[in-house]
Amino acid sequence: MPFSSPRTDQDDHLWLECWREQRTDFHQPVVNPLLSRFWPALELARGSRVFVPLCGKSLDMLWLAQQGHEVIGVELSPVAVSDFFRERGLQPTQKQVGDFTLWRAGKLSILCGDFFALTRDDLGELDTVYDRAALTALPENIRELYVAQLQRLVSKTATVFLLTVEDAAADATTAQANGIDDEIKALYSTGFDIELTFVESVFEADPESASLPDIRAEYKVYRLSCR
Repeated sequence: MPFSSPRTDQDDHLWLECWREQRTDFHQPVVNPLLSRFWPALELARGSRVFVPLCGKSLDMLWLAQQGHEVIGVELSPVAVSDFFRERGLQPTQKQVGDFTLWRAGKLSILCGDFFALTRDDLGELDTVYDRAALTALPENIRELYVAQLQRLVSKTATVFLLTVEDAAADATTAQANGIDDEIKALYSTGFDIELTFVESVFEADPESASLPDIRAEYKVYRLSCR
C-alpha cells in the first residue's frame, strides 16, 4: 500500500513554485565531482538499477546512465522533469503509472509525483540508491519519515550512496567534524549500517555576511547497507 504523504499542501506549493519561477540555485550545473570520483568503487554491474529520490533535473542521472545503469528518479515538479529531458535534447515517452507520470528516454526514467506515495511495485527491484543531499530539500520534521519511506522501497541487498554537505560547528574538533554526522546517525542507524568513506573540509564565505568568519563545510561520502 502507498505510504500516506506527510508533506503538507504548503510544502508542495513552495517546491512547485520554486521550479515554476526558476528559483533553483540549489541545482548543480555540473556532475557532482564526488559522484564521479567515488561511484566506481561500488563496482556495480552494467544494467544495475539506480534510484535517485527527489531528483530535480540533476545531471548526475545522465552520468549514471552513461555508466550503463538503468536510472529511475522521482520528482514532484513536472517543470523539473520536463526541463531535464528538454535540456538534454531527449524525447521521452510518457505514460500514467498509478498516481505518477512516467517519463522515459533510453536508460533514464523519472516518475513525476510524490515520493511518499511510491511503492515497491512502482519502482521494481533496486540495486542502489543515489542520494545527494535529498534531506536538505525536506523540512526537518519529516526527514525521519523520508528515511522510513526509503527503507520501505529498497530491498535488503540494496546499498545507499549518500553525499552530504554539513556545516561544522564552530567549536567542533577535527575528529567530531570528520565523523558521522549526528543527524545522519540518528536517522539511518536503525535500518542501515553506516560507513563514512570520505571527508573533505572546505572553508566557504558566510552567505549572510562578508564580515563574518568563513564557515567550514564538510563534504562527505557515506555508504549505507540495509540491515
